[in-house]
Amino acid sequence: MPLHKLIKILFFSSIILIPGVSSSQPNSIKFSLEQKKDLQRIEIYLNEMKTLRADFLQVSSNGAVATGKLLMQRPGRIRFEYDPPSPIMLIADGYFLRYVDKDLEQVTHIWLEDTPIAFLLEDDLKLSGSLTVTKFSRNANLLTTTINKTKEPEKGTISLVLSDKPLALKQWVIKDAQGITTTITLNNHERPMKINPALFELNYQTKKK
Repeated sequence: MPLHKLIKILFFSSIILIPGVSSSQPNSIKFSLEQKKDLQRIEIYLNEMKTLRADFLQVSSNGAVATGKLLMQRPGRIRFEYDPPSPIMLIADGYFLRYVDKDLEQVTHIWLEDTPIAFLLEDDLKLSGSLTVTKFSRNANLLTTTINKTKEPEKGTISLVLSDKPLALKQWVIKDAQGITTTITLNNHERPMKINPALFELNYQTKKK
């Protein structure tokens, strides 16, 4: 599958339901007191992460690989700029996630809330209520939390991988409604810092250079 099609599927297919699959509530998982404390720590950490700049490596279960730069400014804003030769950029402004193909000069819009990464950008992020934690594990210095939408579990899951002591977001893994798994690994983190708000606007440096 061409990389640009994979990227589009990764971030946009969460709004597509698999025919014949009915919506059901995810299974309720009982966590130990220690696990509950870890989940609370993760929730606090994510809410305190107001800005983030990092390099990313994206690897799909079909073997496709891409790299690029990530900028995030909570609430609502994120920017993925893929390295050449990919002409793709993804920009969220708090309302829409826009898929920009600079070669074709085409832009696709969907509501940000319909994407798998929307919860990471919420102003008051909670790992409960509209979200359900379906799995939690601790392995050496890594904490892994798997989450899906409480009312729409058929749309897929996202697993967050964080290093511990200190907590730091290292990776997330998206498994979408079509069963495609994509892992995004973050490197060279910078936070906190000031980010130009114009970088999350569609008309800012989105044309082919």
